[in-house]
Amino acid sequence: MNLFGWIRRKRAPGDLPREHWRAAWSAAVEGTEAHDAELRRQLDGLAPADQDVEVELEMLDALEQLRNVQRIAVSGSLPAVETRHRVIGAERCHFSAPASLPADHGQASGRVLLTPVRAVFVGAGRTSAAAWHGVHRVLRMERDVILVRADHAPAAHFRFNTYGDAVVCAFLARQLKGARARL
Repeated sequence: MNLFGWIRRKRAPGDLPREHWRAAWSAAVEGTEAHDAELRRQLDGLAPADQDVEVELEMLDALEQLRNVQRIAVSGSLPAVETRHRVIGAERCHFSAPASLPADHGQASGRVLLTPVRAVFVGAGRTSAAAWHGVHRVLRMERDVILVRADHAPAAHFRFNTYGDAVVCAFLARQLKGARARL
């Protein structure tokens, strides 16, 4: 048996290395559902049954969650989340999920709420908000969502527990930021 034989191993047709699969998944998140079924098929052939693909399965679930929210958005509305959290008062809530603040040394955990006016983090005895009119870009990297101001400084940086929460938050944040810009 050759110690480095796995390096020269030929891949079966359609068998993508994990990092290529993840890049294709990221492209799908930013695109349409045209290639979603192909991603699932590729994942089935990506790893032998004895390899762990739990994270990739979570990523596929995130894609499904995103597509459901996108279908709602195409109809001209955004999802409404029932919350009576006092920090947002009478504002309508479109998203609520557990998250942490990775920039905080203690990585304070709490909840992110998205309203038509702002993104709010509540938890660990603190509240912080980023108004949509001050957000220039919305970035998503893995399970992190970063709201960036025009001066390229972060207005907010959230780390979610799941890819689903991260991709849905990023999508809705872009929708809310865009809607706010059109006002």
